[in-house]
Amino acid sequence: MTDDRIVPVTMPKWGLSMQLGKITAWAVAEGEDVKAGDDLADIETEKISGTLEAADAGTVRRIIARVGEDVPVSGTIALLAPPGVSDADLDAAVAQARAVIEAGVPEDAAGAPELQTADVAGRKISFAGAGEDGDVVLFVHGFGGDRNSWLFLQEPLAARFRAYALDLPGHGASTKDVGEGTLGVLADAVTGVLDALGAARAHLVGHSLGGAVALAAAARDPARIASLTLIAPAGFGTEINVGYLRGFADAQSRRELKPVVAQLFADEHLVTRQLVDDLLAYKRLDGVDEALHALLGVLLDGDAQGVNSAALLTAAGGTGAGGAVPVTVVWGRDDRVIPAAQAEAVTGADRHLIDRAGHMPHMERPAEVQAAIEQTIARAT
Repeated sequence: MTDDRIVPVTMPKWGLSMQLGKITAWAVAEGEDVKAGDDLADIETEKISGTLEAADAGTVRRIIARVGEDVPVSGTIALLAPPGVSDADLDAAVAQARAVIEAGVPEDAAGAPELQTADVAGRKISFAGAGEDGDVVLFVHGFGGDRNSWLFLQEPLAARFRAYALDLPGHGASTKDVGEGTLGVLADAVTGVLDALGAARAHLVGHSLGGAVALAAAARDPARIASLTLIAPAGFGTEINVGYLRGFADAQSRRELKPVVAQLFADEHLVTRQLVDDLLAYKRLDGVDEALHALLGVLLDGDAQGVNSAALLTAAGGTGAGGAVPVTVVWGRDDRVIPAAQAEAVTGADRHLIDRAGHMPHMERPAEVQAAIEQTIARAT
């Protein structure tokens, strides 16, 4: 047996279908002291690269996973322990961890959850989730995204909630028909998925365009929405990066798409080749070009934003069961798509401005975004 003061650092599960991760660089060395929130390692998955942060404080006594090595989800990659823990106990723990890494992914490892569908006004809306208990949390992605946008958040939140993410019309595995691309059509998808889940009330988390969609759903039926977490939401000002939006809609090659997608992040190194390839494959599906350009007609009024989310917030905020719907706004300080200064226009909201994050703080600083979501949910209970 090993000393119970040894704290394992494990390969996180980023995304419901993730089974392996690869260390691309260690940010710490053996013997270093770390505190909760410190960067430990850069990890690459088949979807995106990310940085693993320390969940606990301690001294890094052993680094187990090698750079470039595939490690199964939950496999131990490093050990934290105080100086009093013996080398013999550490070596025993390392041997156990190496055996797991070298065995690879178990044959009976669970894969991605089954993709579900809801028929909403004749449109097939796809969604997937995890978690069996607690309130429903529904994630609503932004323009050009899909349910995989939430890969860093959905799995950890499923430990306490029924955490679901949908593909809006025109995106992911959902029907590509968006009609005129109105917020009403997109909000129908949100309420349709809630109906399919049998959720009388739910917490909505919306990003960018998805923030406006979540507000539109809340304005339609405030009593059904328990809380709103809006991440860089559209519609709270006039300024927006039209070059990004039109560039994304028009891009037809990897060379055209990669520099556009890079504008989403403060750290452009997070844009992997696989991410760009996946987006390019999506953009080449039948109906996607028409859907994206129809949505542009709603998002934009000339070169300014064409959505009025402030009015939707007013409609959603005052008549919910038990009083106003709790609202939190989260923004990356380095957002190059929608300026973070627009957070000030989200009246009555708790505000979280996140350093070292762009338009995708839920991918760049997921631990901070998760904390904001959980605080918002707590305010609703």
